[in-house]
Order: sequence, then C-alpha cells, then structure tokens
Amino acid sequence: MTPATLVDNSPPQLAGEGRVRALGAAEDIHMAVEARLRQKLGPLGGKLHTGRSRNDQVAVDLRLFVKTAGAEILEAINALKSALIARAEEHLDTVMPGYTHTQRAQPVLLAHHLLAYVEMLRRDRGRMQDALGRADVSPLGAGALAGSGFPIDRTTLAHDLGFAAAAANSLDAVADRDFALELLAACSIAMIHLSRLCGEIVLWTSVEFSFAALPDALASGSSMMPNKKNPCAAELVRAKSGRVAGDLMNLLMVLKGLPLAYNRDLQEDKEALFDGVDTTIVCLQVAARLVGGLKFDRDVMRTAALSGYTLATEAADYLSRKGMPFRDAHRVVGQMVAKGITTHRGLEDFSLEELQQFSPLFSGDVFGYLTLEGALKSRDVLGGTAPAQVKEALARVKT
Repeated sequence: MTPATLVDNSPPQLAGEGRVRALGAAEDIHMAVEARLRQKLGPLGGKLHTGRSRNDQVAVDLRLFVKTAGAEILEAINALKSALIARAEEHLDTVMPGYTHTQRAQPVLLAHHLLAYVEMLRRDRGRMQDALGRADVSPLGAGALAGSGFPIDRTTLAHDLGFAAAAANSLDAVADRDFALELLAACSIAMIHLSRLCGEIVLWTSVEFSFAALPDALASGSSMMPNKKNPCAAELVRAKSGRVAGDLMNLLMVLKGLPLAYNRDLQEDKEALFDGVDTTIVCLQVAARLVGGLKFDRDVMRTAALSGYTLATEAADYLSRKGMPFRDAHRVVGQMVAKGITTHRGLEDFSLEELQQFSPLFSGDVFGYLTLEGALKSRDVLGGTAPAQVKEALARVKT
C-alpha cells in the first residue's frame, strides 16, 4: 500500500485478533503499528523500529506464516493418510484389476492400491518437513540489507521467536524466498498426487468401471439428465492441482532475475503463497472425505480382476519356473491368449490337455496359479501385492 491510496488521515485503529480497521495516514501495517504504539505509549513507541527495517520484519513474518501453514498442511496430510489406511484395512481381501496404460494387467488387492497413495503422502510429508526445516531461520536483525547498527543478540532473538537459528547473511536474509518456493513446491507435488487419486475416483465411480460409488454429499446430479451422478468434488480437486502449480510458477517468475537485496517485487510473493497453502489444505481435507465416503463394490471389482486375461503373466511365470526361458514362455502364453479370445474363454477355463498342446511343461499344479488367489499369493516379495506382504505394509504405515 502506498500513501497515494490512503484517504483517511485519522490515527490508525487496530482491531482485535491482529486485524486493522484503518491504516489512517500510515504508509503500511508496519507504520500503523508503530503509530498506534506511539499513541498508547508515547515516545517509547517510537523506539520499536530501532535497528530494524520493514525488509527484515516482513521476512520474519512470512517465515512464521510458513511454519504455521506447514504444520496445518502436515495435519491435513496425516488425516488423508489415516483415511486411506482405514479403508485399506477394510479391504485386505478385496481383489481388483491393476492397470498399466489404463489396460487391465494383473490382479492386485484394493488395499495394496490404496497404500500406494499412502507412500506418496509419506514422501509429501517428508518434503514438507524438509522445507520447514530450512524455513526455520530468523532474518530479524538483518535490517534493510546490511545488518543492525546496534549490538543485538540475533541468535537469542531467533530463539525467542521460536526459530532454530538466525540467518547467516543479512543480504540473503531479506532477499531469500526459497522457503516459500519450497513450501509451494511441496504443495504442488502433493496436489499432483491428489489429482491422480481423484482421477482414479472419477474412473472408479463411472458406469464403465462401477467399482465404487460416492455419497450424495460428494457428488451432484445433472440439471438435464435424471440418471446422472457426477463426481464433482473429485473433479474439482483434480482441477485445482493446476492452480497450485500455477502459484509455484508465479512465485518463481517473481524471483527470476531479482538483484540483491530487497525489491518491491517481493510484495507479490504473498498472493501466490497464501493461495497455494489455502488450496492445498482444503483439497487434502476434501480428498480425505472422498476416500472415507467411497462405497466399493467387491463383486464387480473381483469380476473385473479376472477378465482381460490378467492371469497370463502367472502362466508365463509358471513355464519359467519349469525351466522355459521367459521370452519363450511369453510367446507361448500369447498364443494361448489368442486362442482364448477366439473361443471366448479365459486361460483358467482351459483343460490340462489343451494347455499341454501349447507346452508339455504344464501339469496339474498349474491350476493353483491360474486363480486370483494364486496370482496374488505368488507376488510374495517386499512391496508385492501378496496378502502377507500387504498386511506387513499396512502394519508399517500404521506405526
């Protein structure tokens, strides 16, 4: 705010909870606070600014905001993680098709799929904590750019304000906005994860998939078509990922090419930072409600998990275990799939005699692998979708 925008020359009035009713003739909030203190305290209020600059003060305020906002985001991340973990625990025996290229690939447990997003959120939490660690530095005492002319103890000041340390260089202290960039970068990546999750919710709740349904509170109808139930909450979260990524790009471009130290360009950091933080928190909260509100159709998911020849990899692995090179096994099973398509049968429907026409390595034990349970159980390695592995993964994330 500049003097040209001020039309009220009355003394500044400061409202409760830190809000300003009117700046009066003050140039900005810093000057308004000082003027109000002078009204209340007399000349003592004029000493507030001794050895300080708006440059280091606003940098302190912004870092304090980032620390508070980061804690709120971490809380929202934890809430979404808890929702995903709770749903995974409910569906340790629910089978669904896993996809690559949006094509049915291999059967997986729904719990395994949900825990994949927990892993993403764990990384989001780590990035956020890492960013907050670097934000935990106090610029106070850097002055306008060259440091304070008074013998202040900047380390003690930093600790009094709850910072871990004082900034080491006065020029960098007032010019640095890396901490805001890092917070927005962490928010942007988290929002991309939310966008992916919500994109899947949109697919799962479509008639084509019919894997799940959303409660009415998280969906909307059509103004024209009575049959429609639109996953609007998920769609909006998916869209807002671009908004937060835009906030990050906005701040990057504000900082691009800025010479040291403070420049008024830095005033533009607030809009991007505040919007990115607010949007991320709200979207995390909505995503937690979406995850908690989903009603999964186990039967539909199980049927889908078995269709599309998702057991083909199990047949190829079986031949490989019997000694056939995997590339040859891949070719043999490809021929089996081709025959299954022409005869409208799954591989699990072939008789042993038919299987042996493709390879004499097939024996009666193959049918233990050509089932959903057999396919899941065979993936018994760290990070795999075998029920035992998923239970262990669930136990790990719960701790």
